[in-house]
Amino acid sequence: MMEFFDITFPVSGVTTWIFIPPLVAFAVSFFTSMGGVSGAFVLLPFQMSVLNYTTPSVSGTNQLFNIIAIPSGVWRYIKEKRMVWPLTWAVIIGTLPGVFIGAFLRLEFLPDSRNFKFFAGFVLLYIGLRLFTDIIKKKANIQNKSVLHKDDFVISESSFSLKHAEFRFDGKKYSFSVPSVFLLCFIVGIIGGIYGIGGGAIIAPFFITFFRLPVYAVAGASLMGTFITSIAGVITYQVLAFVYPGMHVAPDWYLGILFGIGGLFGMYLGAKCQKYVPVNAIKLILCICVLFVASKYLYDFIK
Repeated sequence: MMEFFDITFPVSGVTTWIFIPPLVAFAVSFFTSMGGVSGAFVLLPFQMSVLNYTTPSVSGTNQLFNIIAIPSGVWRYIKEKRMVWPLTWAVIIGTLPGVFIGAFLRLEFLPDSRNFKFFAGFVLLYIGLRLFTDIIKKKANIQNKSVLHKDDFVISESSFSLKHAEFRFDGKKYSFSVPSVFLLCFIVGIIGGIYGIGGGAIIAPFFITFFRLPVYAVAGASLMGTFITSIAGVITYQVLAFVYPGMHVAPDWYLGILFGIGGLFGMYLGAKCQKYVPVNAIKLILCICVLFVASKYLYDFIK
């Protein structure tokens, strides 16, 4: 009876139960979206290790998931006035050029999935350890209260210039160096273009650990940046399919859409529930996901 629901996707060659992609995407994106991450960085190893989808086109398929899933979460953050627009524009402008470079590097130097896992594993291991260290240090931080006052749980008094940006959240003023964010996002864009995640899984933990910005406030900006850069990533991989005719480069649209449908609902519910979850719990979710994926990739490389 279960075979009745099996489907084979022609581009990726994946054969699976038709409800598996949306169900997995829903579960993953519900939790990761609370930290400003779409969950694509968890879906990638699922596709590669469980579905055995290891060709370069998996990166474009992963970014297609982002395009479909993210708008619901972004809309929720905008509706609740938790979108830091100066940070959002800094992420988009800084990350976009890197995405194009990353996609080229993925095809030119990292087409083999084993080398790809080695590269991604070390990047994610570093981020996960930084997050874990931050959780240990910040246990007593005031941000760790479960629910903020309604009037404080919105972004206000935001300003932006080429050198400096700031905003108010939870009764405090936060600021960041715009050139520093641009540089960081450019590097992250390259990594994200290679990894097929749009960069959000890397940039959100960096904002939390290095720039000391509140996780409640950066989630919307990170997701919006991931959405825009993922559009660029999908277009890039689709175009590069003509440049590399001997490789599977173009996204698997049918599989990506199925993942995206599940992520659409998971992302919306995750963004809606975020303000009721303590900040250290959100960081811990991100930390566990990142360290799990990092260890899996490194294990696959050395085994």
